[in-house]
Amino acid sequence: MIMENKLDIITIGESLIELSTSNSLTTAESLDKYYGGDTLTTAITALKLGSKVGYISRIGMDCFKEYLLESWQEAGLDISHVKPVQGINGLYMLALGQDCSEKQLYLYRRKTAATNLSIEDISTDYIQGTSVLYTTGITQSLSISAREAILKAYRIAKENNILTAYDPNYKSPIWSVEEAKEAFDEISEYINVLFINTKNDLKLITESNSIDNIIKNLWDKGITTVIIKSSQDRGYYTGYNGKIEFVKYYSEEITDNTGAGDAFNGGVLHGLASGMQVFKAVNLGAVTAGLQVRKIGAIKSLPTKEEVYRIFKGQND
Repeated sequence: MIMENKLDIITIGESLIELSTSNSLTTAESLDKYYGGDTLTTAITALKLGSKVGYISRIGMDCFKEYLLESWQEAGLDISHVKPVQGINGLYMLALGQDCSEKQLYLYRRKTAATNLSIEDISTDYIQGTSVLYTTGITQSLSISAREAILKAYRIAKENNILTAYDPNYKSPIWSVEEAKEAFDEISEYINVLFINTKNDLKLITESNSIDNIIKNLWDKGITTVIIKSSQDRGYYTGYNGKIEFVKYYSEEITDNTGAGDAFNGGVLHGLASGMQVFKAVNLGAVTAGLQVRKIGAIKSLPTKEEVYRIFKGQND
């Protein structure tokens, strides 16, 4: 049975505890506690902008469990498909140094509760009750069972004409290029919207450096919307419906870019779920990420809906 209160977006992934400081880890006397994770950052971004968002995950029954569940409930995230299990939650520590120029990031995520994600966590009824489904290669990297879960979810979405979005979000310390490419190829036929960055993801998809060729090749594979995050050109290329457009980064004022790509994705997906035209949705994502990078942290630095739309509407009046 399809949910009575339909969701706009569902993301599948791994939550992490975030401990951060504006000092160095050597001199900091305390760390601020929050939460993060790539698909969770995307989910909370869309939620803050006004989307109804659900999250599929497994979290550990450690000392952070109640903090995570209560925080997500308070934010309004649908956690009916977040399953607490025996195990620990992943954690990362983030420090910027005295002048915010010496970023330190330490990640601890081996054998966490989220690695137990499996096809048992994927409900056909739940997936049918959304407009957009989203995950990343990082979720697939958790375990073989997590990859199986993602494949099942995307097949259900495809069968039910639900918009699917995906970001490889390749990180070399997590797994090899070959493993990440295999995971992408496994679900590529089910992807409608693909987010990729020029720094890490292109090696999974193509040997070409031509933006036009990359987008056109992906169109030929059936991926209708291709969004490329280019750190070299400091902006976003969007290929959709035979057109390619470029949007510059909204902000050059960067304090911390942790989670900026995920915040961008959340802004875009919120726009698409709201019925916004693709290129305008990308503009919305650019504004959202541009405001997010001005503070420290992935999720705690997210702007409010009012802040984003005040700028976005000013650009489009």
